[in-house]
Amino acid sequence: MSKTKLLSRIGQKASQNPMRVDLELYYEAEENRYQPKENPSGKIAMNVAENHLCWEMLRERIQKITRENDIPEWVASYTDPAGAPTFREATAAFLSKFLTKIHLPAESLAFSGGATSVIEMTAFLLGNPGDTAVIPAPAYPVYTGDIGALPGLKRFDLQTHQELEELNSGVSITAELLQKAKEEIEESGSTFRMLILTSPDNPTGMIYSQSQLEILADWCEHNEIHLIVNEIYGLSRIDISHPDLRQDYPQPIEFVSFGKLMAERKSPWLHLWYSFSKDLGISGFRIGLLHSYHEALISGYRNAGLGHSISNYTQWVMQEVLKDEAFMESFIQKTQERLTESYLIVVNSLRENHIPYQASYGSLFVWMDLSLFLTDESEKAEQELWLEIYQEIGVLLTPANGFGHQKRGLFRMVISGVDHPTLKEAMGRIQKFCQSKKETS
Repeated sequence: MSKTKLLSRIGQKASQNPMRVDLELYYEAEENRYQPKENPSGKIAMNVAENHLCWEMLRERIQKITRENDIPEWVASYTDPAGAPTFREATAAFLSKFLTKIHLPAESLAFSGGATSVIEMTAFLLGNPGDTAVIPAPAYPVYTGDIGALPGLKRFDLQTHQELEELNSGVSITAELLQKAKEEIEESGSTFRMLILTSPDNPTGMIYSQSQLEILADWCEHNEIHLIVNEIYGLSRIDISHPDLRQDYPQPIEFVSFGKLMAERKSPWLHLWYSFSKDLGISGFRIGLLHSYHEALISGYRNAGLGHSISNYTQWVMQEVLKDEAFMESFIQKTQERLTESYLIVVNSLRENHIPYQASYGSLFVWMDLSLFLTDESEKAEQELWLEIYQEIGVLLTPANGFGHQKRGLFRMVISGVDHPTLKEAMGRIQKFCQSKKETS
């Protein structure tokens, strides 16, 4: 008897379907990691969305806190499953000052162990198995598992564009496009339960304007569909005013947090996701949150979320970090400066090689178009090109497979997981690869 037969239907599916297509190669690359002196021919993994740009600053601050402060009594006991009261207050103050720019009440927050847990819990509480979540493509591949593996929701990839240049003036998502998707979903026998946006976006780095968010919120409220905006990269923004970048933003869009619109409407149909994993570069701390004025949703989160709770010790340490506003302001500023430097290293190299890329407003990525090197317009050819890049030059990117976009030959590069010398090494290798392909074509 097959061992998978001993599992539930969900268990069998989970055991046979990897979380993402590039995970096995990531582990392989990490075992043979590039080191300029010790291992100059090693691999450079640029496919996992981690931010190591300012970890040394945060580590020093955390070590100072743990050295100089006694651990409070409440840390050793149970606390509110949605988050310890003092931690919720510190986080609400942090988000109010740096992200939403408007008062965010602590009671509107519920926490879980990482963004994945937050997405899963929200989908579980708002949707029924078989319902559909609409997501503009391309979008984070693991959304599929987050909303589907346990909550049982389906993913609908909304095609808003074909070529990168169509995004120059923003994501072309309209009420008409959503209405068409709604009709298609209902004809298939499902229910359009939620619309999920990511701003800044993964992988394109695009943002949604305030006017767009208002139009989409109007449509969702009218149709009684939940609109969720994921602002996990909300503070990881590129300095688009930099002299070397201005040319890419002829009609710049201003980032305005969805939290501002939520505070104005206090609608039960509008929600926001956030996590400390990306902006603060502490994915290993596992801190994610839901912000909503839907009181029953927050109550349901508290009642059903005990198994997803964050350790009290982590909550205590991070509340002490967040309360130091001067440090947090310095940290965010330095992170954005280094992120912009990383972005410049990548796009300057792509420009030199005439490789199209999407001008990014934020996030940890560059979304590039290598379709010139495809043998044909197929997923198989895209997969072969991705493996060829890894095997020949040792740079591991994320292929478009799973992002839900129709165009082939697009790849995502994480620009925040390695230092600047390593990033330059990676771009040098990519430059050689592109030159070689052009010479042999």
